[in-house]
Amino acid sequence: MIYGSSTMLVYTTGEGVHGFTLDPSVGEFILSNENIKIPNKSKTYSVNEGNFSKWSNGIRDFISYLKETDPETSRPYSSRYIGSLVADFHRNLLYGGIFLYPSDFKNKNGKLRLMYEANPLSFLVEQAGGRSTDGIHRILEIEPKSLHQRTPLFIGSTEDVLLAEKFLSEENKPLK
Repeated sequence: MIYGSSTMLVYTTGEGVHGFTLDPSVGEFILSNENIKIPNKSKTYSVNEGNFSKWSNGIRDFISYLKETDPETSRPYSSRYIGSLVADFHRNLLYGGIFLYPSDFKNKNGKLRLMYEANPLSFLVEQAGGRSTDGIHRILEIEPKSLHQRTPLFIGSTEDVLLAEKFLSEENKPLK
């Protein structure tokens, strides 16, 4: 559920993703976005760059790479960070992009909750054709060990998430 100038409910039963917008004149949600499909690749990323100095070298290299100019790879990407997981995710779901909430040296297990933040959004994004990972593992394949377990999250357009995973897999240096 997202609230703003309009109120929207994005829903899946495991057979595609649909968006319903509240029509206040009748007090009902009306189907406004049928069968949402996230673009496979984008030119947008969402991350709190205020944490740049706390990230591993792989994350820093990935963000720096996205900012470089290279017409062949459609770079630079645009930064679109609202600071709200749901709002950033919603924009990327409709228009493409990657949302990152990586671990850092203070939060080695990440900050987002696996069970009630990462898993529900991962289910939605996969139903819309996207991808979600903790940088190594598919979010929906992580077996929870506790109710409030935390995780890093990389979620959005498939090619963008795969690119982030590539930067993380090439990283050899531990968090400082």
